[in-house]
Amino acid sequence: MATTTSQVRIGVATQEYKRPPRSLWADAWFTFTRDKLAMAGLAMLALLVLATLIGPFFYERPVGVIDFEKALLGPSLEHPFGTDDLGRDLLGRSLWGGRVSIAVGIIAVLIAISLGTAIGAVAGYFRKADNPLMRVTDIFLSLPILPLLLVIIFLFREEVARRFGPDVGIFIMIVAVIGVLNWMPVARLVRASFLSLKNKEFVEAARAVGSTDRRIIFSHILPNVLSPVLVAATIGVGGAILTESTLSFLGLGFPPDVPTWGRLLYDAQNFIDIAPHWAIFPGLCIFLIVLSINYIGDGLRDALDPRRKI
Repeated sequence: MATTTSQVRIGVATQEYKRPPRSLWADAWFTFTRDKLAMAGLAMLALLVLATLIGPFFYERPVGVIDFEKALLGPSLEHPFGTDDLGRDLLGRSLWGGRVSIAVGIIAVLIAISLGTAIGAVAGYFRKADNPLMRVTDIFLSLPILPLLLVIIFLFREEVARRFGPDVGIFIMIVAVIGVLNWMPVARLVRASFLSLKNKEFVEAARAVGSTDRRIIFSHILPNVLSPVLVAATIGVGGAILTESTLSFLGLGFPPDVPTWGRLLYDAQNFIDIAPHWAIFPGLCIFLIVLSINYIGDGLRDALDPRRKI
């Protein structure tokens, strides 16, 4: 009887100190939440996204109303970000423009990640396709991206705007061009991962039981490649937002009535000496969102890399 009681107590104690099982993603989230900079970046990103999504519904000042009596006013309670040369409220325009800038970053990265993952997977798994696809990747890597972006948009923006409208057409063109010209690093990353994984024991076991190449790629190898792809995606969003801002700053982005953060900076360049607030606040928005995304990317890299866990 005493032995039975002791066994019960030992079993209860073991259950109390036994850690509940966690999945790979639960472990990654546990590690990610321990990174203070990554969590600060996540909080800042969530704040900026929520502000751009729901902010215009609460901050109801019209963004397109012109009032020359309030032109170039500094920050105040009535206009927290000040006004531009036409008297338009800059906070309202920044909230609306943030939607476009963030949407460009996310959709362009989705295009780049999808294209790069597909090319890298085919090149890494099928030996005959490796050399041709990598030579195409090398050609794209050798292209100067920003000058090529400027040339493509300068040549085709009028035709695209005529077919799809000035706003939607420019959005589709900028997103497509940024996405198509930024898939190469992802393709190389995915190819390297496929080359290291396709000869592992679990892949050989899948071949031995008769799994097709399609099933091996999508069910066995690709899930193990997603972690570096996710890290590349987070960092790529910041780069895409900066690229869109650069195009808008150079006057080849969205039209003047679409107040993206880059467009606001472009409009402010002639008034920096007398109205610095016009450039400071949109620039601060770009700085904060790119910095927060980079912190998130660093946190994901540490969380998804098992060699960094202690």
